[in-house]
Amino acid sequence: MPSPFPGMDPYLEGSLWTTVHSNLIEEIGRQLAPKLRPKYLVRTVRRFVLDWPEELVITTQGRYPDVGIASTHEPAPAYGAETAVAPPLPLQIPTLMSERVPITSLEIRDTDTKELVTAIELLSPANKRGRGYEEYIEKREGLLHSRAHLLEIDLLRQGQRVPMQRPLPPAPYFIFLSRTEKRPMTDVWPLQLDEPLPTIPVPLLPGDGDITFNLQSALTTIYDLYSYDLSIDYTQPPKPALADESASWLAQLLQKAGFVHPS
Repeated sequence: MPSPFPGMDPYLEGSLWTTVHSNLIEEIGRQLAPKLRPKYLVRTVRRFVLDWPEELVITTQGRYPDVGIASTHEPAPAYGAETAVAPPLPLQIPTLMSERVPITSLEIRDTDTKELVTAIELLSPANKRGRGYEEYIEKREGLLHSRAHLLEIDLLRQGQRVPMQRPLPPAPYFIFLSRTEKRPMTDVWPLQLDEPLPTIPVPLLPGDGDITFNLQSALTTIYDLYSYDLSIDYTQPPKPALADESASWLAQLLQKAGFVHPS
């Protein structure tokens, strides 16, 4: 069954994202590869970043007491008496531990020189928070100071956006294209929930025109191929939740598609 959404499916942003990310970046590469022959190569690159497991993240909104006082109601031993006191039993509480999260990206390289021409990044939650965000920004800075183009696809509503000199317009998703000859100016596409994902230009070396790939086609292909509909309960709200106006639109969309969505 196809996704009921015309563009990005917000239900893919939660626990499914790790597989969606790897499948989508592979499909984008599959679309690009025949268009790049023989002058260019496209390759997937996997790296690992440290991130906190989603279910173990403690929000800063919580309030926890700094000091606790407990009374045992046991009388103190008489002066001079020798009494063996057993040590108190410790509490058993799991600690927060980061985990290595795989991140896959695409590189377009010159076939002869192997020079990096264009880097394509599909952002993950680990790229948009904590230490992973700092690592990604450091990598991004290196690319922006290189001769390579940088294409960033952000299909996640939560987390920090990439830094820009001016505020971004309100939108749930974004595409950023930094062409080496136009820096620091960046092409920005705000993407709305009720619109199909666009066909995206991919710049190459000077003298060669852009090639393109259809992001909506790539997402639709992996959604159908890997049967994501079987892993999604559209009768429940997505995680993260949508704002009121978008939530109302989502409920109407799902009702038309035959799903009973909770009000």
